[in-house]
Amino acid sequence: MTAPCIITVAITGSLPTKADNPAVPISTAEQVESTQEAFEAGAAIVHAHVRNDDGSPSSDPVRFADLKEGLEKHCPGMIIQFSTGGRSAAGRMRGGMLPLRPDMASLSVGSNNFPTRVYENPPDLVDWLATEMRAYSVKPEIEVFDLSHLFQAARMCQDGRLAADPYIQFVMGVRNAMPADRDVFDFYCTTVRRLFGDNVPWCSAGIGAHQITLNEWSIASGGHVRTGLEDNVRLNRETLAPSNAALVSRAVEICESYERQVATWQQAREILQLPPPAADDSPGNHSR
Repeated sequence: MTAPCIITVAITGSLPTKADNPAVPISTAEQVESTQEAFEAGAAIVHAHVRNDDGSPSSDPVRFADLKEGLEKHCPGMIIQFSTGGRSAAGRMRGGMLPLRPDMASLSVGSNNFPTRVYENPPDLVDWLATEMRAYSVKPEIEVFDLSHLFQAARMCQDGRLAADPYIQFVMGVRNAMPADRDVFDFYCTTVRRLFGDNVPWCSAGIGAHQITLNEWSIASGGHVRTGLEDNVRLNRETLAPSNAALVSRAVEICESYERQVATWQQAREILQLPPPAADDSPGNHSR
């Protein structure tokens, strides 16, 4: 039986602005409200960045702490995943929020080209971020932008730098990086299983117009999905997405079309081998 599909909502990112889409949540209050709507629509994981007051990207641990507090209050049980991406800060500042002990954090294990820059993830920084995640019991989501990243993650699992059961996400459709190509997608699915075992949970994310395509490929193939305004601000060429929840609802509809159950936060935690939230002292108390 195919496992329930975990939906991740990437609410903000580092690049989209309100000029791109007024629904992009920038302030902490906006991010919490947008996430709550997406949670109620079916998202079990929130992938979160924070912004400065002027809208520019930030890695300020204080802002992450405020966001975490709001999410735990208004989205109880939801899996909180913080970004350690390189657009918000440099060097070890990218992991300054890890002592807050979010459930998960993104981890890019190698460098690659982005549309206008090199996304730098030098080995010493990758090792440090992985060490911090182990120290604070933060489960990594491996962001795969290139085939080499998949093999590097496997090496890190083999030598103990990563736990043996990471969550693997391959990102397709970034210009100058991995294309959104079906043959490539199928090869990555096969390679993930070969390197990490048949039961490893994996996810894919499509950028821009590729978002809905990757959602459908993953759902049909037994994987999990990521959606949200970080990756795509439109429902289609003519229509801006009115909210993160609208993009989550679209992923839910695709699950329904393939007769695939949408994972609750409890099921998502079980699939990803995450403990229940500390405040969850009554099972089922926070079900959607």
